[in-house]
Amino acid sequence: KKAQVLYGLDLAKKEVSRSHRVVVVEGYTDVMACHLAGVTSAIATCGTAFGSEHMRIVGRIVGTESSGEVVFTFDPDAAGQKAAVRAFAEARTSTLQSYVAVGPEGLDPCDLRLNRGDGAVRSMIETKSPLFEFVIDQRIAGHDLASVEGRVSALASAAPIVAEIKDGGIRGRYEHVLARRLGEDLRDVHRAVSRAATRAEGGMGVAAGAGTRTGATPPGAVPGDSAGDVPTSAPRATIATLPRTSDAALERDALMGILQYGHVVDAAEIDAALALPMTVPALDAVRQAVQAQPDRTRIGWAVTAAEAVREPFRSLGVELLTASFPALSESEAHSSTRSLARTLRIRAIDREKSALLGAIQRVPAESEEGRTVRLRLRDLDAQRRALAEGV
Repeated sequence: KKAQVLYGLDLAKKEVSRSHRVVVVEGYTDVMACHLAGVTSAIATCGTAFGSEHMRIVGRIVGTESSGEVVFTFDPDAAGQKAAVRAFAEARTSTLQSYVAVGPEGLDPCDLRLNRGDGAVRSMIETKSPLFEFVIDQRIAGHDLASVEGRVSALASAAPIVAEIKDGGIRGRYEHVLARRLGEDLRDVHRAVSRAATRAEGGMGVAAGAGTRTGATPPGAVPGDSAGDVPTSAPRATIATLPRTSDAALERDALMGILQYGHVVDAAEIDAALALPMTVPALDAVRQAVQAQPDRTRIGWAVTAAEAVREPFRSLGVELLTASFPALSESEAHSSTRSLARTLRIRAIDREKSALLGAIQRVPAESEEGRTVRLRLRDLDAQRRALAEGV
């Protein structure tokens, strides 16, 4: 039966038993690439999705160690996201700790090894992230986090995922993660998760602080807190807590470059980029503080900007200022910062164009509104071409 077959299991079994870790990839070529790269605990399903039978087999081999791990690799496309959700459904019933490893630029292990070598494959597996965080990010990725409505919708979508976590202490930690992702108050997130947990239990759940059994940990509470208390400490944002999305990566790197090299890059380029709201609330808070600085040529302006970021995002501003910017030389850093600023503007143009292309379908072609939309589209095309030539 395909539901019980795992490609490469005969080769991986010894290492899986020794390390208490199994790496689940998407195809037999990825299995071969992993083993050649030194990741000898890699296996794959054969022509079917990873299911409950596979999880039981993996669980028996990994063992009952509390530190046992299963690491999934998924493509970042729609099919990969669906596979992640299926894996999540199976993993949440297992005692194994579940993680996700995604290759740079969406490369699978086979292509990653061919393009960047064995070390890149090993690094991909070691820089894994918890499966819960990956699924949470997928749930909120389609929402406009720059708007109140978008954040409310994202919270409603992601709260049931956190509510699936049975351990109250771990659930509380993931409430912190979700609050940071959305830039929302921790108490609001706690209430949303508690409501989702109650609904999942068919109305039999008990809201935190109301009728909880003595000694039990309320949903979302952290062991050691007073029973029923809603967490009130604001979660601090850091680079590590940012969503793992291309938009977040662009905004993070652009702000890092501006804070570190904004004084030597064309002021008009930087001003135009800083005028655009960012999709990640934590990064947008940093953007606002940077934009408010009147003189980027003044010594110490970036420190002032980082310290002016509102809480709980100030630590992120400081980290962006002091982190190592990905460039080999000063001139490359200047060029990269300018390119990132332009890419932010191109992204804004593409989004406006998308909205206008939708609008033009709903208005008469020869109407005044239709002509205005077409003129604006031509103007945006010209702006985009000019910017793209300099990226």
